[in-house]
Amino acid sequence: MAEQKLLVKREGDFHYPIYFENDFSALAQAVREEGFSGRKICIVTDSHVAPLYYEAVENALKEVSSEVFSFIFEAGEKNKNLNTVQGLYQTLIEHEMDRKGLLVALGGGVVGDLTGFGAATYLRGIDFIQVPTTLLAQVDSSVGGKTGVDFLQYKNMVGAFHQPRLVYMNMSTLHTLPEREFACGMGEILKTGLICDGEFFRFVCRNETPIHAQDLEILSRMIRRCCEIKAGVVERDPKEQGERALLNLGHTVGHAVEKLKDFQLLHGQCVGVGLIAAAFLSMSRELLTAEEYEEIRKGCDSFHLPLTVDSLHAEDVLAATKKDKKMEAGHIKFILMDGIGKSFIDKTITDEELLRAIQEILV
Repeated sequence: MAEQKLLVKREGDFHYPIYFENDFSALAQAVREEGFSGRKICIVTDSHVAPLYYEAVENALKEVSSEVFSFIFEAGEKNKNLNTVQGLYQTLIEHEMDRKGLLVALGGGVVGDLTGFGAATYLRGIDFIQVPTTLLAQVDSSVGGKTGVDFLQYKNMVGAFHQPRLVYMNMSTLHTLPEREFACGMGEILKTGLICDGEFFRFVCRNETPIHAQDLEILSRMIRRCCEIKAGVVERDPKEQGERALLNLGHTVGHAVEKLKDFQLLHGQCVGVGLIAAAFLSMSRELLTAEEYEEIRKGCDSFHLPLTVDSLHAEDVLAATKKDKKMEAGHIKFILMDGIGKSFIDKTITDEELLRAIQEILV
């Protein structure tokens, strides 16, 4: 299985592996190889994923554990909160989970973020593994160790850095994704290319047809490249002190839109409109050409990402960006593009500039 692994450096000489597979048949062996046999295991998942994959994952994990139990919560971003985490704690306590226990996050980004935060804080920290079932989670939230939950209307405001011990990706789970969920993952994939690999961005756009057809070979290549890029950034900046902030391209405006739309739009869709706003700002500063700006818009549109949003006021979106956790000493750390495939952190964006970019995405 070594050729299926991508090793991510966690701390010092420690690495954790990402496995790329087409089913769950190798999950037990992966858990064995990482030394987790014999542990008590809690599978954390949601009401959408459980009917699809819980039984298969439970059966696999029973090969390496004498006790496997579950915590299943109602699906949706609205349940990624401290109340749900409290329910997880109660379940772990009732099953007498100790510090040798293992949490398994089976699902998309909401499940992964919540499980990781639970693992980081239960008994001051226990191990967890990620089994992401959405494209968005496979290319983004399952890699890097950022965990967290929403607090009131503020997204990911409570969290911790807690790296997984293993990530197991079953590419075939993507076949059950609704089209809108698949598009969400494409928003993060396009973002990854725009940050630091223009050729990858253009590779994705050129392969629109096989990607939409969910050709597993193309998907595997695309997902692996995203993980390589993100893993490299995370290794160099595990706690977002510098370079890792580049991964927030499109997120400042995206998070504001997501919040103001009361999560009616999915995260990746909001990142898509955030990318358009960031590209417009970059073009306004003559960092992107008009042709590159249109290339980015066309790329987003080809993967069914929204280019605009309705029923919002620009001033409200601007105000919401001020409450973003990426604020630093009263200034927004905004990510701009210097051409396709190169990005940088800028703290000089004025309200007037940002307002014009927000107006570009509103109808």
